Amino acid sequence: MMNCEQKAARWMLRAVRRVALSAAVAVAGVLAVVPAQGAAPRLLDRVVAVVNDDVITQGELDYRMHLAEAQLARQHIPMPPEDVLRKQVLERMILDRAQLQLAQETGLRVDDATVNAAIARMAQQNGMTLAQMRTKVEADGVPFDRFREDMRNEITIMRLRDREVDAHIQVTEGEIDDYLATQAKMAHRGEEYDVAQILIGVPEVASPAYVERARARAEDLISQIRGGADFGRLAAGYSSAPEALQGGDLGWRTLDRLPSLFANAVRDLAPGGIALVRSPVGFHILKLIGKRGAADGQFSDKPVMQIHARHILLRVTDAMPEEEVVRRLQDLRKRIVQGHESFGELARLYSADPSATRGGDLGWLYPGDTVPAFEHAMDALKVGEVSQPVKSPFGWHLIQVLAKRVEQPSIERKRMEARQVLRSRKSEEATQEWLRQLRDRSYVEYRLGNNP
Repeated sequence: MMNCEQKAARWMLRAVRRVALSAAVAVAGVLAVVPAQGAAPRLLDRVVAVVNDDVITQGELDYRMHLAEAQLARQHIPMPPEDVLRKQVLERMILDRAQLQLAQETGLRVDDATVNAAIARMAQQNGMTLAQMRTKVEADGVPFDRFREDMRNEITIMRLRDREVDAHIQVTEGEIDDYLATQAKMAHRGEEYDVAQILIGVPEVASPAYVERARARAEDLISQIRGGADFGRLAAGYSSAPEALQGGDLGWRTLDRLPSLFANAVRDLAPGGIALVRSPVGFHILKLIGKRGAADGQFSDKPVMQIHARHILLRVTDAMPEEEVVRRLQDLRKRIVQGHESFGELARLYSADPSATRGGDLGWLYPGDTVPAFEHAMDALKVGEVSQPVKSPFGWHLIQVLAKRVEQPSIERKRMEARQVLRSRKSEEATQEWLRQLRDRSYVEYRLGNNP
């Protein structure tokens, strides 16, 4: 632990570095440097923001703008005005930069092997080889080296949040008891709600005037929405929430998987309805996009179908393209069905899944334990039957159902799921508060015109 003198020295050093950096970027902010005699002026990359001891340049901002515009286009979300989107993207870059600086200061590093594994996994989940993914990335106008660094930064930020937030979250047995008791009393507790939000953030230490301006901004946006403005477009332009560039959409969730404030606000809304709620991090404009009936499985007191299954997984690689993977699985299936070799033995020999050491045995599975493509294929099989090759985000599978049974979910299962829900809810709320505090204590100087 640092004593007070050490802390003061550290902050004094950062202040000195900040002054020096500010002077440096004041010079760098001029677009031309003095050329050698007779040479033409050479343009520098203009600084658009200072974040603690670092800078964000115009080139970096333009690159992130390109990615944001492509993301909105893919999701068919109407584009906000360019100046509005540019401010939104810059704010996200500032927050990302502050997190990466904290990671660096505290010794958090992500090595090349981790980045390579993440890219390989992404390629696999998209049914591509690494070479195909590289071609696709570069065709989208992103240099592959930059794509790698973006991936490294994403992993770094994820690990930082795990360390700074998730590692400190605790769920007590009493909280689980209270949660299960509340769930048992709730009618239609399995109903799912598709909710979108726009967050107008408020700093932790904000004057009453600042809070009122934030409330007025939220109420103005609500008026625009009720007047026919596109919610997704406004979210992309003005929301401080992580899912802003997804149009604010939180996806389908049961009420227990929403923050408590959100659940209470949307519970009685009709689809299309709007609500405004205040939380410690700001004002949330909530829209209920849709509502649907209870899904099978989670926290139901009704008996559910459990399936005991095993599988063989093969992954697509540069050395083994998709056609070869499917052909090999078809050959393995033929050998199993004809009785020449056992499923378990072939799983031990060929499966790329950790379950290979158990002959591919996945144990008893509840609804929702596996990805949809796998579950749908498994559900359609009779006991003893072996599937045709099945594609999932992880690769290609052969699936065999060993047994089926209908049982009441065990209390252990219910408590495990309750713990997961409570932990996820706490994590979401704590992460927003942690990000706000990190942003509030970061030194930020804007060099882009018309920023706050």
